[in-house]
Amino acid sequence: MKYSQAEVGRVFVLRLENGEVLHEAIEGFARDRSIVSGIVIVVGGAGRGSRLVVGPKSPEAEVIVPMELLLRNTHEIVGTGTIFPDRNGSPVSHVHIAAGRRRWTRTGCIRKGVKIWLVAEVVIFELVNSSAKRVADPATGFELLEP
Repeated sequence: MKYSQAEVGRVFVLRLENGEVLHEAIEGFARDRSIVSGIVIVVGGAGRGSRLVVGPKSPEAEVIVPMELLLRNTHEIVGTGTIFPDRNGSPVSHVHIAAGRRRWTRTGCIRKGVKIWLVAEVVIFELVNSSAKRVADPATGFELLEP
Protein backbone atom coordinates (compact mmCIF):
# COMPACT_ATOMS: atom_id res chain seq x y z
CA MET A 1 0.00 0.00 0.00
CA LYS A 2 1.10 3.53 -0.78
CA TYR A 3 -0.60 6.59 0.63
CA SER A 4 -0.49 10.33 1.09
CA GLN A 5 -2.55 12.82 3.03
CA ALA A 6 -4.75 15.65 1.76
CA GLU A 7 -7.34 18.09 3.08
CA VAL A 8 -10.82 18.93 1.82
CA GLY A 9 -11.02 22.29 0.08
CA ARG A 10 -13.98 23.70 -1.81
CA VAL A 11 -17.13 21.71 -2.52
CA PHE A 12 -18.98 22.13 -5.83
CA VAL A 13 -22.50 21.04 -6.78
CA LEU A 14 -23.13 20.67 -10.53
CA ARG A 15 -26.15 19.87 -12.65
CA LEU A 16 -25.17 18.36 -15.98
CA GLU A 17 -27.72 18.46 -18.73
CA ASN A 18 -28.93 16.31 -21.58
CA GLY A 19 -26.18 15.32 -24.02
CA GLU A 20 -23.18 16.41 -21.96
CA VAL A 21 -20.39 13.80 -21.77
CA LEU A 22 -19.76 12.98 -18.12
CA HIS A 23 -15.96 12.74 -17.97
CA GLU A 24 -15.51 15.73 -20.30
CA ALA A 25 -17.82 17.88 -18.16
CA ILE A 26 -16.08 16.89 -14.91
CA GLU A 27 -12.56 17.46 -16.28
CA GLY A 28 -13.52 20.72 -18.03
CA PHE A 29 -15.11 22.06 -14.84
CA ALA A 30 -12.03 21.04 -12.85
CA ARG A 31 -9.71 22.83 -15.30
CA ASP A 32 -11.87 25.97 -15.33
CA ARG A 33 -11.97 26.13 -11.50
CA SER A 34 -8.32 25.09 -10.97
CA ILE A 35 -9.31 21.87 -9.21
CA VAL A 36 -6.24 19.65 -9.35
CA SER A 37 -7.46 16.78 -7.16
CA GLY A 38 -10.86 15.75 -5.91
CA ILE A 39 -13.55 13.23 -5.08
CA VAL A 40 -16.57 12.87 -7.39
CA ILE A 41 -20.08 11.62 -6.69
CA VAL A 42 -22.65 11.38 -9.51
CA VAL A 43 -26.32 10.41 -9.76
CA GLY A 44 -28.64 10.79 -12.74
CA GLY A 45 -29.27 9.30 -16.14
CA ALA A 46 -27.08 7.89 -18.93
CA GLY A 47 -28.30 8.20 -22.48
CA ARG A 48 -28.53 5.69 -25.29
CA GLY A 49 -25.16 5.17 -26.96
CA SER A 50 -23.13 5.68 -23.79
CA ARG A 51 -20.11 3.41 -23.49
CA LEU A 52 -18.46 1.86 -20.45
CA VAL A 53 -15.16 0.07 -19.96
CA VAL A 54 -16.18 -3.17 -18.26
CA GLY A 55 -12.94 -5.01 -17.59
CA PRO A 56 -10.02 -6.65 -19.29
CA LYS A 57 -10.71 -9.29 -21.90
CA SER A 58 -8.33 -11.60 -20.06
CA PRO A 59 -6.94 -10.69 -16.64
CA GLU A 60 -3.97 -13.04 -17.14
CA ALA A 61 -2.91 -11.71 -20.55
CA GLU A 62 0.45 -10.01 -20.91
CA VAL A 63 -1.20 -7.08 -22.73
CA ILE A 64 -4.36 -5.70 -21.12
CA VAL A 65 -7.18 -5.34 -23.64
CA PRO A 66 -10.14 -3.36 -22.23
CA MET A 67 -13.67 -4.48 -23.02
CA GLU A 68 -16.43 -1.99 -23.83
CA LEU A 69 -20.16 -2.12 -23.23
CA LEU A 70 -22.60 -0.04 -25.25
CA LEU A 71 -25.73 1.11 -23.40
CA ARG A 72 -28.45 0.63 -26.00
CA ASN A 73 -31.04 2.55 -23.98
CA THR A 74 -31.28 5.07 -21.16
CA HIS A 75 -30.18 3.94 -17.69
CA GLU A 76 -30.29 5.29 -14.16
CA ILE A 77 -26.75 5.87 -12.90
CA VAL A 78 -24.89 6.28 -9.64
CA GLY A 79 -21.15 6.51 -9.35
CA THR A 80 -18.07 7.73 -7.59
CA GLY A 81 -14.50 8.45 -8.47
CA THR A 82 -11.50 10.70 -8.24
CA ILE A 83 -9.71 13.53 -9.99
CA PHE A 84 -5.91 13.63 -9.95
CA PRO A 85 -3.42 15.39 -12.24
CA ASP A 86 -1.58 13.67 -15.07
CA ARG A 87 2.11 14.26 -15.85
CA ASN A 88 1.22 17.65 -17.38
CA GLY A 89 -0.76 18.77 -14.33
CA SER A 90 -4.14 18.43 -16.08
CA PRO A 91 -6.99 17.05 -13.96
CA VAL A 92 -7.98 13.54 -15.06
CA SER A 93 -11.07 11.84 -13.69
CA HIS A 94 -11.41 8.15 -12.92
CA VAL A 95 -15.08 7.45 -12.29
CA HIS A 96 -17.00 4.17 -12.19
CA ILE A 97 -20.78 4.02 -12.40
CA ALA A 98 -23.49 1.45 -11.98
CA ALA A 99 -26.06 1.85 -14.77
CA GLY A 100 -29.41 0.18 -14.19
CA ARG A 101 -32.48 -0.46 -16.31
CA ARG A 102 -35.28 -2.77 -15.23
CA ARG A 103 -33.72 -5.88 -13.69
CA TRP A 104 -30.20 -5.36 -15.06
CA THR A 105 -27.28 -3.34 -13.81
CA ARG A 106 -24.03 -2.79 -15.65
CA THR A 107 -20.96 -1.39 -13.93
CA GLY A 108 -17.90 0.18 -15.48
CA CYS A 109 -15.58 3.11 -16.05
CA ILE A 110 -16.94 6.19 -17.88
CA ARG A 111 -13.78 7.03 -19.86
CA LYS A 112 -15.22 5.79 -23.20
CA GLY A 113 -18.08 8.32 -23.05
CA VAL A 114 -21.23 8.40 -20.94
CA LYS A 115 -23.76 10.87 -22.34
CA ILE A 116 -26.13 12.40 -19.84
CA TRP A 117 -29.81 11.65 -20.36
CA LEU A 118 -31.91 14.57 -19.12
CA VAL A 119 -29.90 15.40 -15.99
CA ALA A 120 -27.08 14.30 -13.70
CA GLU A 121 -26.15 15.71 -10.32
CA VAL A 122 -22.45 15.82 -9.53
CA VAL A 123 -20.72 16.78 -6.30
CA ILE A 124 -16.98 17.45 -6.37
CA PHE A 125 -15.01 17.63 -3.12
CA GLU A 126 -11.73 19.36 -3.87
CA LEU A 127 -8.62 17.84 -2.26
CA VAL A 128 -5.90 20.33 -1.40
CA ASN A 129 -2.32 19.89 -0.21
CA SER A 130 -2.20 16.58 -2.09
CA SER A 131 0.91 15.24 -3.77
CA ALA A 132 -0.95 12.40 -5.52
CA LYS A 133 -0.79 12.23 -9.32
CA ARG A 134 -1.33 9.84 -12.22
CA VAL A 135 1.87 8.27 -13.54
CA ALA A 136 2.28 6.18 -16.69
CA ASP A 137 2.86 2.50 -15.89
CA PRO A 138 4.63 0.74 -18.77
CA ALA A 139 3.58 -2.72 -17.55
CA THR A 140 -0.17 -2.02 -17.79
CA GLY A 141 -0.33 0.92 -20.18
CA PHE A 142 -2.47 2.76 -17.61
CA GLU A 143 -1.83 6.02 -15.79
CA LEU A 144 -1.86 4.73 -12.21
CA LEU A 145 -2.33 6.77 -9.07
CA GLU A 146 0.94 7.52 -7.32
CA PRO A 147 0.00 8.80 -3.84
